[in-house]
Amino acid sequence: MDLRKLKTLIDLVAESDIAELEVTEGEGKVRIVKSSALPQNQVVMMQQQPQAHQPTAPMAAAPMPAAAPVAAIPEGQIVKSPMVGTFYRSSSPGSAPFVDIGKQVNKGDTLCIIEAMKLLNEIESDFDGVIKQILVENGQPVEYGQPLFVIG
Repeated sequence: MDLRKLKTLIDLVAESDIAELEVTEGEGKVRIVKSSALPQNQVVMMQQQPQAHQPTAPMAAAPMPAAAPVAAIPEGQIVKSPMVGTFYRSSSPGSAPFVDIGKQVNKGDTLCIIEAMKLLNEIESDFDGVIKQILVENGQPVEYGQPLFVIG
């Protein structure tokens, strides 16, 4: 990204009520964050260079939060989210969930709904078995490929 564009973006953030601005141009990505801990009109700029699935450290010196321990997933077949969206265990707030832990499911049975862009997508089981674990809470956002269920 051109340095003149960066300067313009920094000035825009500094002169406005915007707390954070993120711009993606081609494969480059720039994130400008106005920190309330810094003196007024001082802006922290972080730029992330695209790399093959490796996280980059921000340019600003900030303490990194400790990584949460990864919970052990029981053995079994994992049903993963096929999309980004919001996970729902039932078809409506008052309805019973599609599945519970210990319930027998067959290939093709509906396990949950993922709402993406106001569309409700039924997620079906790819396996026959028993639900061993539900790895996502109702109403929680999910990412593509995130484990949702363990079926044994």
